Amino acid sequence: MIKILKLQKAVIILILGVIAFVVYIVMYNREVENSIYALEVAGLLFMVGALMMLYPILFSKKDGQGTVQLNPEKHGEEDTEGTEEIVETKNP
Repeated sequence: MIKILKLQKAVIILILGVIAFVVYIVMYNREVENSIYALEVAGLLFMVGALMMLYPILFSKKDGQGTVQLNPEKHGEEDTEGTEEIVETKNP
């Protein structure tokens, strides 16, 4: 599902947020003065990752039946449903 919705970047950003939070915990336990900056970076990464995960949902495309199409690769293709190709046949 992650590959279909193209959320790899959001997942990577969330993982970086977790790593930044672990860095904050280590710095806080060692009583480093500037540990708050690591916490701010972790929070920023979590917020950006969450917004990137919402992107496909917010900009999804509705089709004729009212259902939502969440596959961004198909957004550029034209809707060919309902069009029929006319084939001429010759009687022998």
